[in-house]
Amino acid sequence: MSVKAFKLVSAVEREMLMGDKNYINIECIECCGKNLYIGTNDCFIYHFLLDEKISTAGKITFAATKQLHKYLGLKKPVSELKAASALTRLLVLCDNTITLVNMMNLEPVPTGARIKGAVTFTLNENPVSGDPFCVEVCIISVKRRTIQMYMVFEDRVQIVKEVFTPEQPSAVAVDGYYLCLALTTQYIILNYNTGVSQDLFPYCSDEKRPIVKRIGRQEFLLAGPGGLGMFATVDGISQRAPVHWSENVIGAALCFPYVVALDDEFITVHSMLDQQQKQTLPFKEGHILQDFEGKVIVATNKGVYILVPLPLEKQIQDLLASHRVEEALVLAKGARRNIPKEKFQVMYKRILQQAGFIQFAQLQFLEAKELFR
Repeated sequence: MSVKAFKLVSAVEREMLMGDKNYINIECIECCGKNLYIGTNDCFIYHFLLDEKISTAGKITFAATKQLHKYLGLKKPVSELKAASALTRLLVLCDNTITLVNMMNLEPVPTGARIKGAVTFTLNENPVSGDPFCVEVCIISVKRRTIQMYMVFEDRVQIVKEVFTPEQPSAVAVDGYYLCLALTTQYIILNYNTGVSQDLFPYCSDEKRPIVKRIGRQEFLLAGPGGLGMFATVDGISQRAPVHWSENVIGAALCFPYVVALDDEFITVHSMLDQQQKQTLPFKEGHILQDFEGKVIVATNKGVYILVPLPLEKQIQDLLASHRVEEALVLAKGARRNIPKEKFQVMYKRILQQAGFIQFAQLQFLEAKELFR
């Protein structure tokens, strides 16, 4: 049975980005606060300001205002964008080179600092250096079976470590010293400081796109065999049951307590609390799904959309209204980490009371008694 957990809201319409130029496609996106950046296949970066508006009826809409756009001077697509807000820098991957540009005017840094030979890259959200004026960047190198770690400052870059992998890596996520890697035939956890590695489970990256996503301290979400979304810690164990995705998942994101996945026809929403599928939203031609500071964004080649979560209290009330007491209680307990303690206790007592009356009306007196207690 479904829960209305998210609404899909348009953020950037195709006309704003490409006018009547049909050949322009969105390749990548980055969102940092109200700043939305879009990289395209014709080597442009677009910068929009996103304004969230709430109507008196509680309806949320987004107004995107274009700030500027910048041509990077190559005939190659902009393949990845990552913001380092502490440095007011945008890291831009194009033609296997990561360039540092100013977040506001999109101009390259005057020193020309760049990282060459990158296939793909990610930032370490749990950095080990302790320097607030630097970001740690991990790249999959164009050199065979090689990962490189860099420290990126406002106007310079510095290589810290080069690590060799048993097979060619195709995707990576980082947490502290731990790398979670999709290799050709399997996923592994590798400590780049000690060199110790741990096999997770087999996976054929030739057949499907791997997904490796850091979802919290020392924990990753991976696209496993048989259409499973698998959770793994840096110790190589899973503390949560897997979620059942479709076989051809393109991207995944986390918006607690939900795992959101994108395939070629749908966006699906699973609960991390009971692993059940809660919502399905039809979405054709999607190719990007990412979460940015709790904001989940999806994109087709031509437009950008935001998945707006409905308030957890509203979701819980909807479940109670349809007499799904167990699910409502699971979601209410899971909401504890998102709601201040005093407010949570008041809300939770009221939910237990409502749930008790529902069980009582269904003549489930023992269950009702426990809830009233």
